[in-house]
Amino acid sequence: MAHDAAPQRMRSLARAARHDILRRLAPPLRHDMVVHLQSLGMMAEALTARLERGTIEQDDLRGSVSKLNRLSRQAVATCLQVASWMQPADDDTTQLREGVEECVRLLSTSLNFRGFDLRTELGEGDFEVSRCAMRFLLAAAVLTLTDSATCPGEITIRTEFSSTHGVVAVDYVAQPDSAFTQLHESGEAPLAWVEVQALAADESVELLRNGQAIILRLPRAEITSPLKMVPV
Repeated sequence: MAHDAAPQRMRSLARAARHDILRRLAPPLRHDMVVHLQSLGMMAEALTARLERGTIEQDDLRGSVSKLNRLSRQAVATCLQVASWMQPADDDTTQLREGVEECVRLLSTSLNFRGFDLRTELGEGDFEVSRCAMRFLLAAAVLTLTDSATCPGEITIRTEFSSTHGVVAVDYVAQPDSAFTQLHESGEAPLAWVEVQALAADESVELLRNGQAIILRLPRAEITSPLKMVPV
């Protein structure tokens, strides 16, 4: 019984880490969904008003319907992408560069308001990694460094890869002379490092922290799903 307690505790810590990270990322994820749905709703209301007044020509109507279709497809795609954070697919993968860019896009606005400048130095070439591991652990690394920062600063994310692993290095450099005189509070409890370590172990990712630097070594993704292995 005691032999099974340690793995069970690690799984519980990993689940707690995912929950905490999702909670911290909820505002930008919600914004991604709402912005497309709002655009779709505004376009539909404008078209309805013109139809009721009888002031729309046939060509304009076709153009508006085409735009509505495009907006609806974008909204569906975004909602599905956000939903994949809640229930990731087992074999969902991403290029190392694309995974970093997604995380930076989500975090940059809120971090800028807190006095942090989020930068990237991305290596060339393609390297496939687990999308779930990249999403959660890179977000955790960035949030961990900003939560522990005592003054504004620069967060730099660098990537490189070998034949077996993609490496993501996240560094924080303080900039006490920044125009920001006080850090904005995140409004959330900081991530527990022991939970982040458990999450890394659960995702088979090597995790190293040295002061204000965190390094992730993500294994190359192995696709086993028949649906992804069959050429399209």
